[in-house]
Amino acid sequence: MSSQLQLQEIARLSNNHPKPAHLRYQYGTAGFRTLASVLDSVLFRVGILAGLRSRKLDGKTIGVMVTASHNPEEDNGVKLVDTRGEMLEASWEAHASTLANAATTDDLIEAIEAVVRSARIDLSKPARVVYGRDTRPSGPALVAALDDGLTAVGAEIRNAGVVTTPILHYLVRAINTKGTKDAYGDDSEDGYYDKLSGAFKRLVAGKQTPSPLIVDCANGVGADAINKISPQLGESLKLMPHNTSTSTPGALNNSCGADYVKTLQRLPPSLANHLKAGQRGCSLDGDADRLMYFYIDERNQFRMLDGDKIAALVAGFIVDLVKTANLDSNVKVGVVQTAYANGSSTKYLAERLPVRCVPTGVKHLHHAAERFDVGVYFEANGHGTVLFSPGTQEILATHEPTTPAQSTALNHLRNLTQLINQTVGDAISDMLLVEAVLAHRSYSGLEWDSLYVDLPNRLVKVVVEDRHAFQTEDAERVLVSPKGLQNKIDDLVRRHDGGRSFVRPSGTEDVVRVYAEAAIKSQADELAFRVAGLVYDEAGGDPSSRPREFL
Repeated sequence: MSSQLQLQEIARLSNNHPKPAHLRYQYGTAGFRTLASVLDSVLFRVGILAGLRSRKLDGKTIGVMVTASHNPEEDNGVKLVDTRGEMLEASWEAHASTLANAATTDDLIEAIEAVVRSARIDLSKPARVVYGRDTRPSGPALVAALDDGLTAVGAEIRNAGVVTTPILHYLVRAINTKGTKDAYGDDSEDGYYDKLSGAFKRLVAGKQTPSPLIVDCANGVGADAINKISPQLGESLKLMPHNTSTSTPGALNNSCGADYVKTLQRLPPSLANHLKAGQRGCSLDGDADRLMYFYIDERNQFRMLDGDKIAALVAGFIVDLVKTANLDSNVKVGVVQTAYANGSSTKYLAERLPVRCVPTGVKHLHHAAERFDVGVYFEANGHGTVLFSPGTQEILATHEPTTPAQSTALNHLRNLTQLINQTVGDAISDMLLVEAVLAHRSYSGLEWDSLYVDLPNRLVKVVVEDRHAFQTEDAERVLVSPKGLQNKIDDLVRRHDGGRSFVRPSGTEDVVRVYAEAAIKSQADELAFRVAGLVYDEAGGDPSSRPREFL
């Protein structure tokens, strides 16, 4: 086995990328993500792991994306993409963490050999990896470290350059399905834009041309994507990009982007003089995998349309198309949410189709959505997509309609399977999906918003000594540890009209997040801070982080 690994080359290159002695790394839902300045050794080792993963899967192409999404510009990160464009298989997350934390070059080689043994990797197989990065200034140096890791393990390398995270996911599936019956599209960035724009134009053909859409690009890689797809959309949809300063130091995600809009529930200041009453706009995040919509109402008030609103709009449209196509006995549509979904959205959706609640994290949502014939999932933060099962896609391809209305609905469903990036949440694809549904429904932002009225809500975080003291069950809606705390939360909830609250530990830092909603805003705020106070008192939290209302 060892003779087939180029141990001397691995050792030589590894010595150029030593692990910082004081740090411990953890591969989570978003891969590795932290300050860019401490990621050099991690990128080198991820390169090695990507090559091993590809060999394990008979030389199929694995993806590596260098990004920290909506995080501040000084951060960066890296994640692996499996062969169908999905997240890395969970069992390999431990391998990633083990390699990243090997203290010395000798320890790293030992860890690599252990992965080869335990995963039974045939080292005679080829290794193929495609990688991309976002616009962060730390990207080129980190990619150089990744390149060294890929070289050390003898991988064939394809550099996709500066791309959105969803494009990298698309490329991985397109490369691995090329020339098969499951071909996903041309394996190029242009192929991605052609696929999406073509499907969108077919979907909105004959519909009234919508008013121009303001797009906040978060000063990130989404700006490049918007500029590239705009000419292909032509007159079907005019896009007006803002916050496109991808090379201005400190601009990325700064007072703009999807996370800013969702967290602060306000318009990015840079758009204040551009968005007019009645006009809609949307925000991408730093790597263009999250999307938030908004509009200004007739009273000149900012109104946010988050992932819950997108799920309601899209799921309702697909359910109607399935019925009109006379496929509702063969194709079951369902929605997947987390506990963060607004209670009003859950009620609205549950009256129309099955709704499943799962723990927070894309992998939980994606896997649950795969269990439906058509699975719609959107986190409230604007990350989501729609999955059409292989069986459903076969039905759509072969079904014979018997009326013109059935034929039209069937064609719309077929085009939706092309417009939607089924590998991962994709802000560009989701933006076009929303625009297509709005065109079909003839909805303004106000009419879309009126599908249901959000319950006022508040999210508070409390810094604690040990997040592991907090354990949950029932899709993170019930706290089982510390004992007795859930009963105290329940007592508080009962005192607030329409009240709901839950507490969950962060997956990455010693922080506990408290979510609360109630019938009126003041009660939602009060409930959130009272529950946060309970958490603080229970956990002996950092005094500087005690919710202000309780100091």
